Amino acid sequence: MKVRQLARLVGRHYEAHAVSGLKNTQYSLLSHVLKLGPLRPVDLAQAMRLDASTLTRNLQPLVQQGWVEVLPGDDARSRLVAITEAGRAVREQGQRAWKKAQLEINALLGEQRVLALHALIDDCIAVLESTDLPEEA
Repeated sequence: MKVRQLARLVGRHYEAHAVSGLKNTQYSLLSHVLKLGPLRPVDLAQAMRLDASTLTRNLQPLVQQGWVEVLPGDDARSRLVAITEAGRAVREQGQRAWKKAQLEINALLGEQRVLALHALIDDCIAVLESTDLPEEA
């Protein structure tokens, strides 16, 4: 519960700074596609620690906005997700807003607390990923 409470508060802070029409989840997705793409949806889902159905649902609005495109892959059954120029532009705007929000969070919480929180989260992720937890529903 505490992790979810913190995530909601931080999420609200970022949403208050968001570029109009760009949600935090969309910014994250665009950032991953920019950094890793073009790539197969299954690889994108794995990199973002999402299940395939969640990724598909989250990709649909980005495709509709023209920010990403789903291209043919190596064979008739495979697809690649790629960012478009419009997606690059909106992601760049989002990055400026994200940076401002992050600097405010750092100031509010203190840089040492933020660094400690990041280290603790990374450690927890590593431990949980090494166990046999059920997949995301």
